[in-house]
Amino acid sequence: MITLAAFALRLIFYFRFPHVTGDSLVYGDIARNWLDHGIFGLTHSDGVHPTLIRLPGYPAFLAVCFRLFGSEHYNAVLLVQIVIDVVACFVIADLARRTVSERAARFAFLLAALCPFTANYTVAPLAETLSIFFVAVALDAAVAGFLATDAERQSWPAWTWCGIAVSAGILLRPDGGILLVALGVFLLWRMWQQPKERQRLFWGGLLVLAISIAPLVPWAIRNWHDFHRFQPLVPKSASDPDEFVPDGFDKWVRTWAADYVSTEEVYWQVPDDQVDLTLLPSRAFDNSEEREKTQAIFADYAKILVVNPALNARFMDLAKERIRRNPFRYYIWLPSLRVADMWLRPRTEMLPLNSRWWEYGDDTKACVLATLWGVLNLLFIGAAVMGVVRGPRPRYLAMMLVFVLLRSAFLGTLSNPEPRYTLECYPVVLLLGGAWISGWKKETRNDSVIQK
Repeated sequence: MITLAAFALRLIFYFRFPHVTGDSLVYGDIARNWLDHGIFGLTHSDGVHPTLIRLPGYPAFLAVCFRLFGSEHYNAVLLVQIVIDVVACFVIADLARRTVSERAARFAFLLAALCPFTANYTVAPLAETLSIFFVAVALDAAVAGFLATDAERQSWPAWTWCGIAVSAGILLRPDGGILLVALGVFLLWRMWQQPKERQRLFWGGLLVLAISIAPLVPWAIRNWHDFHRFQPLVPKSASDPDEFVPDGFDKWVRTWAADYVSTEEVYWQVPDDQVDLTLLPSRAFDNSEEREKTQAIFADYAKILVVNPALNARFMDLAKERIRRNPFRYYIWLPSLRVADMWLRPRTEMLPLNSRWWEYGDDTKACVLATLWGVLNLLFIGAAVMGVVRGPRPRYLAMMLVFVLLRSAFLGTLSNPEPRYTLECYPVVLLLGGAWISGWKKETRNDSVIQK
């Protein structure tokens, strides 16, 4: 019954809120050119040119779907993603079973099946659904490996599957490597804590590392051959070598950006569109002189709608001034706010709701719905926090928390805080929430005994 409910929820999103984004079309263009021309590249006015702005994982998935169901048949892609996401619910339940109990597994499955935030992304041709799935598989396999090691059983199959899942996650998104780092940190800690297990853990960790990075070797060779540069992942700027990167503009954005609204209203508008400076928050200016300087830069930008090297240099100088004036704000405070926003804001970016959910005067109904959506998100996050605080705590919880913390710290460095970037942590959120709920009956029983 719960499985049917899981499919029903995702099909509601499929029929009501399918969402093809600009990133979706980039992935689709690469997949189509890979199939039709044998070139991992993008279509330009003068033909198809090789690219390295995306890793091959998701384009490969789209290419398989296009081959099976028809070129650019995105509806079929979404249906496949729905199936994958429901399978991920079973994997999360298995993770809860291994680390907590059968009862926790049932509640974790219920939460995963009815989680609207992961379900929402199944109907967008983006890498999120597959990334969430492989994070869940990698964690489940890692736990199986640790359990087998603790019991002195054969652990190679578990570590092999863990490596395959981590490798797939890296090929989907470069930040998938954060999970590999988290596993490595926890493995080193276990080796220090359990001297008798050191040899088995060492070889298990080495196997995971080898499998995880092996597919990056041909990708790096290809990039060296086509672009004459060593690039085992993708550039931080997600740009090809012949593209100009407005790093000054990006740095200036990071001196004030703290929420997703700024990403929509400013960051995504540059280049090609006008920027409404009235939408900039007050923290974007430290004084009237800086405000005038910023207005002058954007007045020149408005004439050409592109950040050229000259404008980029002016943005860079402005950013450096702001950083010198308040380094704590740039390196600590704003990254912390961006991380908090990605975790806690209403996840409305894939819905036809106002991103400025707090401005009730403009669209009261949409803001109320967005607020309720935000409360629901807080309930999921709150349940996970209670799973850490009250328990029952899963085995190997430190490994999962290291992953969540490392990923959150990385996300704080981005110029564009998007809530979807935290979804890869949701297998841990759903596990912890299910564990906490599974302990309710036990807590109630203990309270009754105390009262008696």
